[in-house]
Amino acid sequence: MDRLNALREQLPDAARDIKINLQNVLSQTELSKGQAWGTALACAYATKDKQLSLAILEDAKAAGVEDGTLDDAKAAAILMGMNNVYYRFRHIIGKEEYSQLPARLRMLRTNQTAGSKQDFELFCMAVSAIGNCQSCVQSHERVVLEGGLAVGQVHDAVRIAATINAAAVALATVP
Repeated sequence: MDRLNALREQLPDAARDIKINLQNVLSQTELSKGQAWGTALACAYATKDKQLSLAILEDAKAAGVEDGTLDDAKAAAILMGMNNVYYRFRHIIGKEEYSQLPARLRMLRTNQTAGSKQDFELFCMAVSAIGNCQSCVQSHERVVLEGGLAVGQVHDAVRIAATINAAAVALATVP
């Protein structure tokens, strides 16, 4: 966590809690190493903060996270960038006629994961929490739990998402 620790030190004093949380959420978790780092990377990509994304990517590689997991994290962030907008619109608008229309959005990558399908779904759920898409969060959470992950693991993924998002906000306040 050398690169992420260096980035933590750049956060303003107003983000003292986030500095501590950044360290804790990746080490105090029920998630596997790949799940924790993949979730963090997908969420960093979702925040669009290049500095944070690069720090997490480099530290994940140094921690021995597999390339397939890192690729799945990227794909999850990209696909949820599309799906969170589309499905959040359908939810917010609340008109049944939109729900009856086919999405006609290509999403084949969701079934062509480089690593574990379960982990990919976890990454999608965490990114969807940042994207504030209720239907995506619920859909991915259901798949993850049906696939065998525990509520505590889902909770840890969302804790990582919240902290990564807050770190990106804090970095945006640094002059």
